[in-house]
Amino acid sequence: MAEMKTTVLSAINLKKSYGPVEALSSFSLYLESGEFLCLVGPDGAGKSTALRLLCGLEKSDAGEIELFGQRVVRYSSVMKARIGYLPQSFSLYEDLTVAENLVFFAELYGVSGYRSLISSLLDFTRLEPFRERLAGQLSGGMKQKLALACTLVHQPEILLLDEPTTGVDPVSRRDFWQILFQLQQQGKSILMTTPYLDEAERASRVAFILRGRIMACDRPEKIKAEFRDRLVEVVSPDSRRLRQEVKLWPELRDVQLFGDRLHLVLPADYRLQVLEERLSRLGLEIFSLTEISPSLENVFIFLMNKEKQVTS
Repeated sequence: MAEMKTTVLSAINLKKSYGPVEALSSFSLYLESGEFLCLVGPDGAGKSTALRLLCGLEKSDAGEIELFGQRVVRYSSVMKARIGYLPQSFSLYEDLTVAENLVFFAELYGVSGYRSLISSLLDFTRLEPFRERLAGQLSGGMKQKLALACTLVHQPEILLLDEPTTGVDPVSRRDFWQILFQLQQQGKSILMTTPYLDEAERASRVAFILRGRIMACDRPEKIKAEFRDRLVEVVSPDSRRLRQEVKLWPELRDVQLFGDRLHLVLPADYRLQVLEERLSRLGLEIFSLTEISPSLENVFIFLMNKEKQVTS
């Protein structure tokens, strides 16, 4: 029998404005126990604002937040203790060692008997060999692992992580994800924002946010399965000129440029032979033409472009 999931954190029609700028508009999302949920969106979409509201750092203008099934009127210290929040600019004390930073945050949170906990966190994040190194002398990836360890020191049940792998080298990103998966296996519920669509592919569910509201939210494979159009990749040294030409086609649903590759979104019944003939008449060099399966990046760009057309 499948394990029953419970909702541990939910946002219901949250709204938040900063002066004339609307950061969140009818933002609704839920996080289940033991789930890894990725929130993806462009800069300014409202990702960081959503996390700050969900952890109680800011108050929404409207809407509700529920934590473990209870409506949050005001975040109490007990509620906040159940959440670990890692902002984009986590403030480590660079003149303290790795171990001293952990001791500082343990005492800040009022954690008792923390020595063994700190040792286990250092082992878990693979920072034990560097426990006496100054935080300011760590690499970017190691700083992020230390920041995560400091976030875990009070043993929260929910983790809210704001783009923790941005600017981190690929090897450190991989190590960081391995740590996150282990935390998920331990029963932690994780909501993480990321600009990397390849990272989002690994999550339990993915939510696309644009202009402060959720455009789609489901398992990665389910989101891609909902993409019913035909996606064709055209490789050409004249990709930019080709893009300008095909944009004039009335039947074209979308066109996405990736260097020398164009991804054409066409109706599901559009015949590839017809496409080949039309492209050949343009007189531009074509290296290859292949039908491909959509990635999350394709779906996200398609939704963004569709939204722009509606609001323009």
